[in-house]
Amino acid sequence: HIAPLVDFSYADWRRVVAIHLDGGFLLTRACLREMKQRGRGGTLLYMGSVHSLEASPLKAAYVAAKHGLLGLCRAAAKEGAAFGVRSNIICPGFVRTPLVEKQIPEQARDLGISEERVIKEVMLRNTVDGEFTTVDDVAQVAVFLASFPTNALTGQPLTVSHGWHMA
Repeated sequence: HIAPLVDFSYADWRRVVAIHLDGGFLLTRACLREMKQRGRGGTLLYMGSVHSLEASPLKAAYVAAKHGLLGLCRAAAKEGAAFGVRSNIICPGFVRTPLVEKQIPEQARDLGISEERVIKEVMLRNTVDGEFTTVDDVAQVAVFLASFPTNALTGQPLTVSHGWHMA
């Protein structure tokens, strides 16, 4: 849901947090229990966002939930290390998904600009090449993180954003 913070309902806030943060907690707890019991370690991968690392207007609940997911990832990395579990979070920029397609007209309406301007001046403004991140970009990062063999890379966000966010 995209809306100014002053107009954002508590019900919408709870829904966004339930999807992005409560869901992450419940899945993490279940996976860590199973991984600990099996004794073989493993990898937890979270789907964050550039909004796990910075904020944008009209997205307060999403930004807060994604920041919380980064914290959960880091806590899982600290706790899971004792039994060989790595935990990382992929933080893509805008990917042209059905959710993003829905946000384009919403932001155009809320900002009073055209949909084309939302894409160029809001979503892709800070990228180095004016391009959306692709599903394939994200998939390649997921394969890399899932196959990384040691805890040398754990508790980390990996940003895939065409330079939108640079750490």
